[in-house]
Amino acid sequence: MENIRLLNADEIDVRVQSVIKAKSGSVGCILLLYKDARVDMKILDETFGVMGWKRKHDVVNDNLFCTVSVYNKDTQEWVDKQDVGVESYTEKQKGEASDAFKRACVNWGIGRELYTSPFIWVDLNEKEHYESEGKTKISPKVKFIVTEINYNKAREISGIVIRDNGGEIRYKLYNKDGIEKECGVCGEIITGADKKTPEQMSIGTKKMTKTAMCYDCFKKWQAEQKG
Repeated sequence: MENIRLLNADEIDVRVQSVIKAKSGSVGCILLLYKDARVDMKILDETFGVMGWKRKHDVVNDNLFCTVSVYNKDTQEWVDKQDVGVESYTEKQKGEASDAFKRACVNWGIGRELYTSPFIWVDLNEKEHYESEGKTKISPKVKFIVTEINYNKAREISGIVIRDNGGEIRYKLYNKDGIEKECGVCGEIITGADKKTPEQMSIGTKKMTKTAMCYDCFKKWQAEQKG
């Protein structure tokens, strides 16, 4: 059987679980990570082929179950994994069917790493929340997006960056297995081709610094040292 790959950052959605107002008046929210059914179908297609999997739904004791079957080429048989769905608040039947499918896909390992998510708390400013019917709610204009994700060898989340729809970083987690440092000059995350620091590069000068920098800030710093 093929190995299920881990989710990419753009395949992970962020949902506000609850908005909490402290006695001090400060307001924040708890965020949850989740995936949608389209991601499940995409990964099933990638891993097993369009003709290599199938799904069906059954009602058992008034509960809707979904069975996701994958064809094992080695044994030439279908292998089933099943789970039950929960009704949604908007589209009852469609939501329940989708939830059952997503849960069955977790049984296959798709998105199981999301259960290793850290506790995610985000402070909200005055423009991002409002009072309605005696409850504190988040503005519908505020959205949160996972822009970076890293995993350790145990397939657990070890680094994550969440930004708002304005591009500002609202939550970040780093450790030795996860996302690298942020630039000590401009604050941007150092990843990919920009993952360079002065102590890792030869600049022909003894004036070194241990401050991590993105490539653009490093080049400016390098020019200043040489000048």
